[in-house]
Amino acid sequence: MTATLSEERRARLRRRVRWIVGFTISYNVIEAVIAIWAGSVASSAALIGFGLDSIIEVLSAAAVAWQFTRKDPERWERITVRVVAIAFFALAAYVSVDAVLALVGVTEPEHSPVGIAIAALSVVIMPALAWLETRTGKELRSASVQADAKQLLVCTYLSAAVLLGLLANSLLGWWWADSVAALVVAGLAIREGIEAWRGDLCCAPSFGEHEHAHDHGVEAQRERSEESSGACCGSCVVEPSR
Repeated sequence: MTATLSEERRARLRRRVRWIVGFTISYNVIEAVIAIWAGSVASSAALIGFGLDSIIEVLSAAAVAWQFTRKDPERWERITVRVVAIAFFALAAYVSVDAVLALVGVTEPEHSPVGIAIAALSVVIMPALAWLETRTGKELRSASVQADAKQLLVCTYLSAAVLLGLLANSLLGWWWADSVAALVVAGLAIREGIEAWRGDLCCAPSFGEHEHAHDHGVEAQRERSEESSGACCGSCVVEPSR
């Protein structure tokens, strides 16, 4: 059984979540502006799509930020996780359309030094944020925080795909490279979206379930979680409220 978090530790972790999502929102707003501008200058659909993806990341992070400004964040897990899941699906849809248009010759990625630089920077920054947010989410046992961390990982893969595609196009003339990689990322985003949506049902109990866990203990809550979750997150344990 996982040790119970002290109120002081829980408050510190919540402050860390607010810092992470605040930085994520700020960075992605800047990234979106630069990527969309660079994409427009270079007539690059890949870069414009990258910038629009940054806006989706902002929406996901904003949902978590909103949750952790509430007095009792755990009560808002359900709606927050589903907002993050929808962000995954929106990301997958846009990336897929953008990639298919490029593959059929409607659009082609163009050379853009600015685009290469911003994609490379994201490949460095996003994994670090995802790692920190994942650790924080696991310690808090928050499905929404962990789902947002997965969103950052998926966007890291997209950044890498855009970077490799732009480099391959610039150096080798392989205009199709980023589209193929982007379709793989889209499939991953769909999978993570489904897992986030399912995780809402087994890792984010409602307020009433928290009260029930308080009355009957963590072990009873663990058993209910395992019975209802299938293979989703049966190991998730809900800490009794104090």
